Amino acid sequence: MHHWQDSVLAISFVVFSLALLPSVLHADKKPALATSSLTFTFLIPGLVVYVSLRLWYSAVLTAVNASLWGTLAVQRYLLDRKK
Repeated sequence: MHHWQDSVLAISFVVFSLALLPSVLHADKKPALATSSLTFTFLIPGLVVYVSLRLWYSAVLTAVNASLWGTLAVQRYLLDRKK
């Protein structure tokens, strides 16, 4: 069964993920490591909740969003090591 809440959450995560793409793709404009790593970390419990509620679209898009934040964290870490 598809829930309308799943669609609303999924749409918000699509927009949120699209908004992150410029930061992921830019060579050196990255959020702080703490921001990226904490956001990544705290998206994971939400992912577990969405799976437990069978909100599949939200779960997949939360995983995508968490992956983008994780990518940003790694990119920031690598940039900081170069300095």
